Amino acid sequence: MEFSSVIQQVSQLTTRQTILLRTRTTYRISHLFQNSSSSSSALDLLTTTINLRLAKISRFCSTSVTYLKVTMAHQQQISLPAKLINGGIAGIVGVTCVFPIDLVKTRLQNQRQGHQIYKNMLDCLVKTVRSEGYFGMYRGAAVNLTLVTPEKAIKLAANDFFRQHLSKNGKGLTVFKEMLAGCGAGICQVVITTPMEMLKIQLQDAGRLAAQQRMPAMKSPTKLAATSTVLSRSYNVGPSPAARAVSATQIARDLLHTQGIQGLYKGLGATLMRDVPFSMVYFPLFAHLNRLGQPSRDESAPFYWAFLSGCLAGSTAAVAVNPCDVVKTRLQSLSKGANEESYNGVVDCVSKIMRKEGPFAFLKGAGCRALVIAPLFGIAQVMYFIGIGEFILDQSPFNYLSA
Repeated sequence: MEFSSVIQQVSQLTTRQTILLRTRTTYRISHLFQNSSSSSSALDLLTTTINLRLAKISRFCSTSVTYLKVTMAHQQQISLPAKLINGGIAGIVGVTCVFPIDLVKTRLQNQRQGHQIYKNMLDCLVKTVRSEGYFGMYRGAAVNLTLVTPEKAIKLAANDFFRQHLSKNGKGLTVFKEMLAGCGAGICQVVITTPMEMLKIQLQDAGRLAAQQRMPAMKSPTKLAATSTVLSRSYNVGPSPAARAVSATQIARDLLHTQGIQGLYKGLGATLMRDVPFSMVYFPLFAHLNRLGQPSRDESAPFYWAFLSGCLAGSTAAVAVNPCDVVKTRLQSLSKGANEESYNGVVDCVSKIMRKEGPFAFLKGAGCRALVIAPLFGIAQVMYFIGIGEFILDQSPFNYLSA
């Protein structure tokens, strides 16, 4: 937007300067030759020559402005693929690093008061490794790695798209417009986020349910019989401690067969309640924090400042919307353990949690969620800063063919 306004100003200044220069030159030449009637033909010839020269200069400036506009349009065309690549790579790297903590977050949020299997984050990690092995901490990571690329790409690219369209003449956005752009990004991403979270939660929580069923004090035949048929074969509940996991593909196929496409989008309302406020908090906060690290208005903040700004903004937004994440996790969990109630919607879920577990239940997994989100968005901003997407596009064969 700033580049476009500069081009427009250059174009306008060139036209004004051309007219002004032509007027001043004609006036001075006329004043020079006003006492010499014999030099009128020379005056006309000189004036015509100067006007032709000025016309050429004007045409050259106009052509240069047009070329700059075409160049800018081409840069805008390749910017979107670059943003998608940056967001996708950042999502893959971030999920690989922090997925075990995300699994802990899901299990802590789903366990009820009085039936805790895990005491805290560290206890959950230790028990998960002991009962399910090291790779048990990455249960559900495949579906996340598959869908996090389009999810993060849509989120970051949509925010940039809305910011560009809400800004006028290259001027900065107000806080309200920054929040509006974040809101649009949050709405766009739930198309991918909802089914991704739906499948991931079933796989992440299956280990907790298996561990709960192996505890004699928590066995409840009535409750176990009511377990969702979609996950009935996800783990063996026999005497063998070994767990046999079901894949995300099988869960998705069963959901589509029994409930249709709406089965994959269960908890859509709660997902919107979480992601829209998150984006409204994260993007404006990051923009302001990152601006504090800029040496000057025309220079970008250093990469470490972009990383720290992304981490701080992400963790702050994550903790702020954690109650909505707890509600979403409870609604999207298809299989229930012993003495775990079902919910009929967002309002019913909120009222039951408040009545049976108290307000602090809405903060379950808040620390884990902050630890997950902070590096995710910090890495994403570093990818944007380094320009991995631009480098990949420059090295692609399509770029050489078009050159």
